[in-house]
Amino acid sequence: MIVTLLFAIFIVLMVIGVPVGVALGLAGTVAIALANQDVPWFGLLAVPQNFYAGLAKYPLLAIPMFVLVGSIFDRSGVAKRLVNFAISIVGRGPGMLPLVSIMVAMFLGGISGSGPACAAAVGAVMIAAMSRAGYPKPYSASVVAAGAATDILIPPSVAFIIYSVLVPEASVPALFAAGMVPGILAGLALIVPAVWLARRHGMGKLEAHLPRPPFWASLREASWGLAAPVLILGGMRMGWFTPTEAAVVAVFYGLFVGMCIHRTIGVRDLFPILREAAELSAVIMLVVTLAGIFAWSLSTLSVIDPITHAIVNSGLGEYGVLALLIVLLMTVGMFLDGISIFLIFVPLLLPIANAYGWDPVWFGVVLTLKVALGQFTPPLAVNLMVSCRIAQVPMESTVRYVVWLLAGMFVVLLAVLAFPQLALWLPHRLGY
Repeated sequence: MIVTLLFAIFIVLMVIGVPVGVALGLAGTVAIALANQDVPWFGLLAVPQNFYAGLAKYPLLAIPMFVLVGSIFDRSGVAKRLVNFAISIVGRGPGMLPLVSIMVAMFLGGISGSGPACAAAVGAVMIAAMSRAGYPKPYSASVVAAGAATDILIPPSVAFIIYSVLVPEASVPALFAAGMVPGILAGLALIVPAVWLARRHGMGKLEAHLPRPPFWASLREASWGLAAPVLILGGMRMGWFTPTEAAVVAVFYGLFVGMCIHRTIGVRDLFPILREAAELSAVIMLVVTLAGIFAWSLSTLSVIDPITHAIVNSGLGEYGVLALLIVLLMTVGMFLDGISIFLIFVPLLLPIANAYGWDPVWFGVVLTLKVALGQFTPPLAVNLMVSCRIAQVPMESTVRYVVWLLAGMFVVLLAVLAFPQLALWLPHRLGY
């Protein structure tokens, strides 16, 4: 009864519009109190303890720093310079601007690690440019949102940091390395339907008449942005700093580029940048801490073991269970953001992964791929919300384009499921 009430309270609160973090915390608190009916207040003593325990984890320090990096590089004009450099390489023509959008989004994934932040940075530059070239705004918003979804796969990744906190067996460096190949494949898989749709529907007819930036000049302008992921990932690989320290280094590097090199950030801009990053980081951290209460209530009520036993002994087999998880998480991903999905479902799914002997690093990449799909799957797609707001179009207008992009990334998910070495080869080669 208490378990049923736990999920019922959570679902009802979500339906009436309560923020997901608050819904998780309230549902978990009520369940903990009811589990100790003789002395309800005794169980409630665990609530503040678990609230703090959910936050007091060293890897989580990297999250506000990477969020701040995204804000700094958004304001510094790095995205615009990367776009010009990419156009100078691929040239002009139908389907080339969508290709550039996805390429730049993938590259920015090596800087910020946040899909919505990338969608904002790329969308601010590319949606207007694509509109001038003759691409429909719903199509442009779809391409930008899908390209930004690769950011949680290509390191550094906020999602991988959250997963590592929940699954200590999977280290952050191993997850970063494991996400590289699937992230690149996901970007390439998005380019195919994006270019095909543009050429099939005759989009971008004006693009060929727009000027092409000179290669060497655009390379010089983009060089500081191109060096950022080399500094972040190379420094971690060389052992100069940990992922958390790499985020701090990236902040100071971004400030140096924005204030001293491009001079697009002034002293007066620092406070708005810090405020924006602090607000977004606070939301993420609150969800993390309140979800810790929910997860502890699941453990206290002994919910996880019966669910694991029922699924493992259901007769579906390993691949049947994987198919079930895909359907479940993709459905949930249409309504919840990626961080919430990890915090709610990883404690439930990890025993199932252990029962089948799945590698925790590979399992983390698979879950993150599913979350990436959810980031641009209507009706509640965080990346798509950002890009549609920039394009000033309703989300419903993007569905006819989004389905093709979803199909492209879904093929990569199936490939990683069928061939785990796509995710595990690089971390094994690097010794993680």
